[in-house]
Amino acid sequence: MAHHTVITLEKPLQHLALSDWNARVNQLRNVADARRSDAFTIRHSSRTLRNETRIEGDWTNYETNEALADRIAELARWRETIARTFERIVREMKMLEEEKASTERELDAMQTPISVIAECLTMRDCRLGSELTYDEADTEIKNELTIVENNQRLLADQCQKAWEKLSRLEEVKFKLGLEVGNKTEAEELDVAQLDLNKFAANITYKPDPTRNPKNCCTYQGWLEHTKNVKQMAENELADTYAIREALFVCREKARNMLITQQERAEHSIRKRIFETQRARNELQWQQMKMKEEMEKAVCEIKTLEQALRDKTDGLKLAETRLENRAQRSGMELCLDEAHEQLCLEVQKLQAIRRRLMEKIDESKANYNLLEEHAQKIDIDLENKQHSLMTDIRALDLRQRLKGGEFGQKQTSPTTQTDRNIVLTQMEQEIPKN
Repeated sequence: MAHHTVITLEKPLQHLALSDWNARVNQLRNVADARRSDAFTIRHSSRTLRNETRIEGDWTNYETNEALADRIAELARWRETIARTFERIVREMKMLEEEKASTERELDAMQTPISVIAECLTMRDCRLGSELTYDEADTEIKNELTIVENNQRLLADQCQKAWEKLSRLEEVKFKLGLEVGNKTEAEELDVAQLDLNKFAANITYKPDPTRNPKNCCTYQGWLEHTKNVKQMAENELADTYAIREALFVCREKARNMLITQQERAEHSIRKRIFETQRARNELQWQQMKMKEEMEKAVCEIKTLEQALRDKTDGLKLAETRLENRAQRSGMELCLDEAHEQLCLEVQKLQAIRRRLMEKIDESKANYNLLEEHAQKIDIDLENKQHSLMTDIRALDLRQRLKGGEFGQKQTSPTTQTDRNIVLTQMEQEIPKN
């Protein structure tokens, strides 16, 4: 029977002993238990960390959202406050511009009174002779010119102040508009950030997101700047009403002063017309009486001259008788009673002629005086008539002051000229003596 033999070949490696093998198994078991324990600990701490980071992240996001919401509400509150102030600025500027425009129209309307006053003064300077006086009407018209010039300066100063105020308000309006725009933009940006979440498609990593942006400021600086802008607007609005009221008051005061002075000037002109009319009527009456007296003086001179001629013939008769009786001859040439009576007659007639001639000269001198004074009255009457027509034309010219937006309003249906003529007409006819 054959025997089979197995040849064994061992690897040329170190073989472990059983004890080593068991030790290795125990070691692997212990390491596995340790690794499992570490894995459990890591899993547990990871779960804890995950839960804590989720909660912390959610609360941080919630607080961020709340901060953004609070910031949006604060921006909206300040934006509405500044927007209301902006609207107030706009309303005040509009009202101030309207008041300024009304004042400028009133200032432009002052050109009409100035031109009318200048024409009135020029027209009244055309008066002749003794009628060219510094009367009450002249004084009142010049006072009216002074009031118009003072009103012009006053209104021009108020318009300048209003323009300066409007310039400052325009600057404040620009700053407020810029503030409203910036806050609206910031509010929209914060609203957009509040709408973002972690599932949004447009979120990415940013380089250095926690850096401070260029030209940034602190919250306190922003709040102080906003309050300063609001306070600046309030300060500018504080005296705007006073300026508008000053414009209105100055305009009404200037208008009332001018209307009052215009009425006084017109009253003085009408009074001057009345006085001139009365003086003219008086001179017309004097002129009529002077003419009557001159006619009587002419008649008296003619009567005296006729009496002088009569006395001249009587003197010639007496002298002729004396001369003829001087031709007697002899003792008949005696100085008898007839001779004495003829001499007395000649002396009386010569004295009568002398007195008549003196009276004639006196009457003629008086007639010349009457004629000279009558010429003066005629000249003065012409001057007064010219002055009367000049004042009436000046009164007609002043009707231009009653038209337009700022002129006096007429309440009577009749024209002021007709009323003045009726008021100044004293008599239709010159009264007879």
